[in-house]
Amino acid sequence: MNPNYSKLFEPFTFASGVTINNRVIMAPMTTNSSFENGMVTTDEHNYYKRRAAGLGAVITSCAQVMENGKFAGSLSAASDNRIESLSKLAKSIQSTGAKAILQIFHVGRMGTSRTLRGEQPVSASAVPALRDFAETPRALSDEEVRELVTAYGEATRRAILAGFDGVELHGANTYLIQQFFSPHSNRRDDFWGGTLEKRMNFPLAVVQAAKEAIKTYAEKPFILGYRISPEEMEEPGITLDDTLQLVAKLKNQGLDYLHVSVGNVMQRSMRDKSNKKPIIQILQEQVGKDFPIIGVGLIQTPDEAINALDLGIPLIAVGRELIVEPDWIKKVKEGKEDAIRTEIHPQDRADLMLPDAMWEYVESNPGWLPIVETNR
Repeated sequence: MNPNYSKLFEPFTFASGVTINNRVIMAPMTTNSSFENGMVTTDEHNYYKRRAAGLGAVITSCAQVMENGKFAGSLSAASDNRIESLSKLAKSIQSTGAKAILQIFHVGRMGTSRTLRGEQPVSASAVPALRDFAETPRALSDEEVRELVTAYGEATRRAILAGFDGVELHGANTYLIQQFFSPHSNRRDDFWGGTLEKRMNFPLAVVQAAKEAIKTYAEKPFILGYRISPEEMEEPGITLDDTLQLVAKLKNQGLDYLHVSVGNVMQRSMRDKSNKKPIIQILQEQVGKDFPIIGVGLIQTPDEAINALDLGIPLIAVGRELIVEPDWIKKVKEGKEDAIRTEIHPQDRADLMLPDAMWEYVESNPGWLPIVETNR
């Protein structure tokens, strides 16, 4: 192994007491490949097992906490009869030596009535997303919001009973937790909105529900992480200052990590062009070393991974590059970084073990991943 990359292979212990073997985590990426009822398919088992070996941990694609919170092909953690299916997924990942973390979410206003079998999507307020064909959601009642908080705790319980090593609360990428925090999607004037402090109430209540489930049901150390999108371009939208205030609150909740979702790990503020520091570095400096951040975003080479760690963060997540190169961590460890694949060739399909829905997405979105067409 190139000694320049040795930092990637140092073990890391979370505040909960769980230790991972190295600093590299598989980022959560939607497979759109679960059964219609949210159970795990064989293709998904193969996809994760093909990539997990050698990694510190794998964060799964998101699993809905309620059935009105799904998108097509998402996993389900919404009922006890999904525990057995989730358990098989946890074992598939853990059989490689990696820790298994289940990401849990609710789609909120990003859902569609078609996917929800005619049911109107729900959100903090009846405000549609600024996207083509976005549907206007139904605003949740106070009682329904509290039921949703409970649902996150129940999904955490199911993850524990299924044998996962942790859960990640998906508070990013425009889904429901972010919708409650955002002044664009949350126009409420009750306990759950109206001021920045009240817009924090739902995320903090979800964290508390997950913590209670862990305290009650976990018989061994269990990871609790939180994923966040630090800014929105909408007006009004989440600002970096908003996020810094939320993160300060999250730090006091005893979380194991903060996973910062940005397009590029070196990304600077989209709203404040005068700020020249990467957002991830700003957040890590703000919260201090005792609240670890996972950095993610276009990390493809081991040099880019090291550059990310040099921002002062302790952990990095690799996403799309693991789709292209499932043996990324193995090749870095063996000093074969020159053999790391950076583009997909059609003849590699069997080796890559991508579910059909993912392969279709890759083929129809050539800008998302580099794919080499077969010569005609």
